[in-house]
Amino acid sequence: MTDPNGSDSPQPSHPRVLCLGATERSAADLREALSSPGLEIVNVSTPVRALAQLATGGFTAVYADTQQFARALDPGRLLQNERILQGMPDGVVLLNAKNVVIWGNGKLREWTGQETVLGQNFYSLLGNPEILGPDFCPFHTAFASGKASASTLQRDDNVYFRVHAAPVIDPATGRTEHLVVTIRDISDEMLQQQKIAAIHQAGVELADLTTDEVAEMDVDERIDLLKQNILHCTQAVLNFDVVEIRMLNQETGRLQPLLAVGMKPEAEARELRADTNANGVTGFVAATGKSYLCEDIREDPLYIEGAQDARSSLTVPLMLHEQVIGTFNVESPETAAFSESDRQFLEIFARDLAVALNTLELLAAEKATTAAASVEAIHSAVAIPVDEILNDAVNVMERYIGHEPAVAERLHRILRNARDIKQVIQKVGQSLAPIEARAAGSRTEPHPVLSGKRVLVVDEDEAVRSAAHDLLERYLCVVETAHDGNEALYMVRNLGAGHEYDAILADIRLPDMSGFELLTKLQEHIDVGTMILMTGFGYDPGHSIVNARKAGLKEVLYKPFRLDQLLQTVERVLSGEPIS
Repeated sequence: MTDPNGSDSPQPSHPRVLCLGATERSAADLREALSSPGLEIVNVSTPVRALAQLATGGFTAVYADTQQFARALDPGRLLQNERILQGMPDGVVLLNAKNVVIWGNGKLREWTGQETVLGQNFYSLLGNPEILGPDFCPFHTAFASGKASASTLQRDDNVYFRVHAAPVIDPATGRTEHLVVTIRDISDEMLQQQKIAAIHQAGVELADLTTDEVAEMDVDERIDLLKQNILHCTQAVLNFDVVEIRMLNQETGRLQPLLAVGMKPEAEARELRADTNANGVTGFVAATGKSYLCEDIREDPLYIEGAQDARSSLTVPLMLHEQVIGTFNVESPETAAFSESDRQFLEIFARDLAVALNTLELLAAEKATTAAASVEAIHSAVAIPVDEILNDAVNVMERYIGHEPAVAERLHRILRNARDIKQVIQKVGQSLAPIEARAAGSRTEPHPVLSGKRVLVVDEDEAVRSAAHDLLERYLCVVETAHDGNEALYMVRNLGAGHEYDAILADIRLPDMSGFELLTKLQEHIDVGTMILMTGFGYDPGHSIVNARKAGLKEVLYKPFRLDQLLQTVERVLSGEPIS
């Protein structure tokens, strides 16, 4: 015999009838009407209890007289509610205190592939999934507390369900006898969250390098490492095989290729700019900062051929601090291969990639700036001592010229070597930390007129001589100093054949002579127009400046001077500009 649930089960020795809404009197009348004194009648007062009893099986029939049925159930409403429940995308089941299903809307049977779910344990039906929380006993909690509870379940096949258990409370006793449980398949949502987390983690790991690691790499090694990480993340996490990344030159607007895999050689070499006109999808994205999903390249006027046999593409901007710094493009041989989810994933990865690129650039700039600071510190430490060597050498040389040629030649060699030391330090500094590699805050404005020019600074004050090194050598001048007028004269005389000072700065009051007297003695060796006299405001003993101007002096620098005043004055002398 088959029970009302449709399952085969052993029948009791006496027939059992489930009576919905029956009284003791009506049950006795039913036995008499059926002429079965041994008939077992089970009375229930509500439809929920009737369903619970039916789930246990063993009933021959269900009985309800017309009046009781009309009062207990509204057939039209019941059928309408059932159709609504069965049309829901979520599963809905009724559970008893043993987690046994006593009614369901059909979704659970559909998800589990079971012919019938009635009378079976809920967790067993789902393959005893792992409970991920937040409530690790949601059904027990709902029964015990009389309040709704929810949790997430994970099956072994990576299918995820969200369950919500609401208690059904008997108004007569106030106790929870059943649970209405809704079940939603959230696998897509969970897998998307996992993918987003994996993409973000991959993006973070793009530039997961210590400063020491970067310091041991040259520029090409850093770029190669970044390319390898990008390709790994793009292919393994995003599952994209055709990739093109371009970096935007903020000054020129050019989109310079950084990485291209699967692109046609002519497409990779194509010059593109951040422009919405005639620069393809990549130029449009760079110019607008907006992602662009091209579902069919044959119908898209913006698309310019990139990958061989491509049919669709997805391009997103690389954004850093709300500024476009480049573009990230992927292509596919299939039409409409990319979805909105792909766009979201690629945008997330592109943000992390932009941060990674910036991190490596900052580390490289930090390395360059640190190297520059180190070189400048070394140069500053040796500049004055080397000048002292030069000064001593020319003083001794003056005594031996014409008397001891061998000694004079050796002193010339010392002069050359001392000068080479400073130039080598300066060149090493330029090679380690070129201006364009430094962070924006540490860059100095270029002054090409000063580059490579030889300047002599004559002043008794060591602070002035040291400041001249620091300020002028920053702009690639070659600076030498002297303590007094005679020493300056010796430096000029012994500079070496074919060499001369492009500018000479001298204090008007030197220990052994005035600035005008020095100018007079140097006239036969230099163009007087290359001299600059330095003085404090209102201080001109012996009218040195007046006399020097009469002799051809063009520039005077008043102390204390600012850096811009020093640079402008020296540049005017070097370029031969007239005094403004």
